[in-house]
Amino acid sequence: MKEISIVIPVYNSSENLFELHRQINDALKSLSFEIIFVDDHSTDNSWAVIKTLAAENNNVIAVRLRKNFGQDNALMAGFSFTNGKYIVIMDDDLQHSPYDIHKLYEKCEEGYDICYARFLRKNQKTWKKYGSKFNGIMALLLFGKPNGLYMSPFKIVKSGIVKEILQYNGPMPYVDGLLLEVTGNFSTVTVEHHPRYKGKSNYNFLKSFSVFLKVMTGFSVVPLRFATIIGFITSIIGFITAIFFLIKYFLINEPVEGWTSLIITLLIIGGMILMFLGLTGEYLGRMFITLNKKPQYSIDEIAGKDNIVT
Repeated sequence: MKEISIVIPVYNSSENLFELHRQINDALKSLSFEIIFVDDHSTDNSWAVIKTLAAENNNVIAVRLRKNFGQDNALMAGFSFTNGKYIVIMDDDLQHSPYDIHKLYEKCEEGYDICYARFLRKNQKTWKKYGSKFNGIMALLLFGKPNGLYMSPFKIVKSGIVKEILQYNGPMPYVDGLLLEVTGNFSTVTVEHHPRYKGKSNYNFLKSFSVFLKVMTGFSVVPLRFATIIGFITSIIGFITAIFFLIKYFLINEPVEGWTSLIITLLIIGGMILMFLGLTGEYLGRMFITLNKKPQYSIDEIAGKDNIVT
């Protein structure tokens, strides 16, 4: 059993992988560790690079998925190959420094189940910074994320917690949500967020919005309850408004006018109805996909210990 297993989802990062591997080896030379690279069906030569690393190093396992399933699905695939006492999750672009793994490890050794890296300043685009903050607020409201906790993609987790979340076999996992469902025993360590080593980010607005939908609908029925409350309040307002105009018409004999206000009201209510129908459809769609047993991931090839390729 290794002390640390490092799971790294890889997508179009071939330029970073040799340097990432070098830094991990240098940072953790005092510990027994293994690295599981999960290639999420990259379109560059990332798979060739990590397969080479697996052939040259007996503590590297390379896993290639048959299609692009997404970061959380790739992590779930990587978890199934871990053999460490602690599992480190980090990105493939060296914005998370391997030299900070020791800080996370030492903090977790104090008795915590999870230790998140906390960044005082992030080297990323402004819209991504605000998007991350918005997702954090949604997580706080929807599934009880503790206030002040930043759910960083760079973290260390005890192997027992990872075994617990591996029992989840739904097609659209959200790893941070699963972790917080299992335990509340966590801590944070402040580290530096580095510039990307090479290349450019593979995340765009659509992928970030997909993460938001996972947060909003994956582990909570709060949005549906919110829709019910809004619908109830809107109905009450409409009922009171109707009584008001009826009183004006019958008692004061004042005709009801206001085509503009009527259209605006219809547009607002109609927009809300469509939005909440879409929200309900998102939940139903997830149920449909789950009932049809869509796979969480599908492994195409494995290159690993003893240079065996399957």
